[in-house]
Formats: sequence, C-alpha cells, structure tokens
Amino acid sequence: MDQTINSLTETEISQRLSNYLEKKFEKRDFNSLYPAEFFNDYPRNAAVLVPILRVQDAWHVLFTRRTPSLPEHSGQVAFPGGRADPSDDSLEITALREAKEEIDLKPDDVRILGRLREIRTISNYCVMPVVGCIPWPYEFHLAREEVSRVFTIPLEWLADLKNHEILYRELPPPHSPIPVIYFNHYNGELLWGISAEITLILLESLQLV
Repeated sequence: MDQTINSLTETEISQRLSNYLEKKFEKRDFNSLYPAEFFNDYPRNAAVLVPILRVQDAWHVLFTRRTPSLPEHSGQVAFPGGRADPSDDSLEITALREAKEEIDLKPDDVRILGRLREIRTISNYCVMPVVGCIPWPYEFHLAREEVSRVFTIPLEWLADLKNHEILYRELPPPHSPIPVIYFNHYNGELLWGISAEITLILLESLQLV
C-alpha cells in the first residue's frame, strides 16, 4: 500500500474500485463459496449499499444491525439493501432505494463511487455491493421492523489482519465445510458471514489487505 488508509481521496477510492473490478471480470473470478449443486434455483438479484464516510479525518464504514424478528439473517450485522425490484433501473437504484427505506438515507446524499464483485449468499441471492460516500454526521430514521441500530467501524481497524479470523461452517452432506469470516467484536457488534465477506472484498479492492 503506497499511502495511509485515511489519506485516500474519493477519486482514488473510485479508481481502485474500478481497476479491481476490471481485473476480476477479466479473470471471471467471482465470489461463490457454495458449490453450484447446493442450490435448486437460480439466484435472486439483490444489492446492498456499502456506505463510507469521514469521522474526524478517518474513513469509516457504516453498518446496520438487523432486527431479531426478520425471517432471513435476523439479528446480524449487515449493510442496508435487499432484493431488486422489477421497477429498479439498475442495482445502484436498488441499493439506494433500500437504504432510503431502511435507514432514511436520501439517495441525493450518496455519491456512488463504484461496485464490488457480486457474491452469492446461502439464502440464494446474487448480491451486488455498491460503494457510496455519505455525509457525516447524519440524521437517520430507522425502519424499526428491519433495523435496530446503525453504527460505524473505522476502515483502518477493519484492515488490520489481527481483527478477523476464518472459521468453517458445516454444510449438509456430501458438501464440504466452507470458510466463514469473523471479525473481532467492535463496540459490542459482531461482523461475520456475508457482510464480513463484502467488507473483505472492499478492503481487497482498495488494496488494503
């Protein structure tokens, strides 16, 4: 890494995201931990917004915590997002719409910087992460039936290799266990699973790991 994490500009972040995605498309290298035969149907399209922001001159990533009552990924740390609607003109629109619905983040307040490579989830969504810069501080209004908390984690902390480990999740036979990323607890929050995978893709895209 040729400069400190917090000295990166929005333009540099956008360029690194673009360069990384081009290389991944050239190699046809997509993030799929699950064997194709694990799923019975085609994946449903979805998108999440990966919001980044400046807190006292340091880059942070914004996360939500899903409510325990949700049918999928309940109680987990997540990014705002959800399945694509037929009326959405793009996956960027999907990500912005879901962020508005979940935490009242207004689309006009988000500067889209780029995409990450898509990832297939165990719930059979093909998720496209969209990276966007947002102002801070910000007044959120949470959809309490979906989101119980909004919080941030410093990008520098996330990029520290000491702060995460790989464990293995058992799949039904005859499938082999798959690696699952777990970050250390941060202010009482546990980042793991799909959101941790997306976070690592972000770090890799920005040449921080």
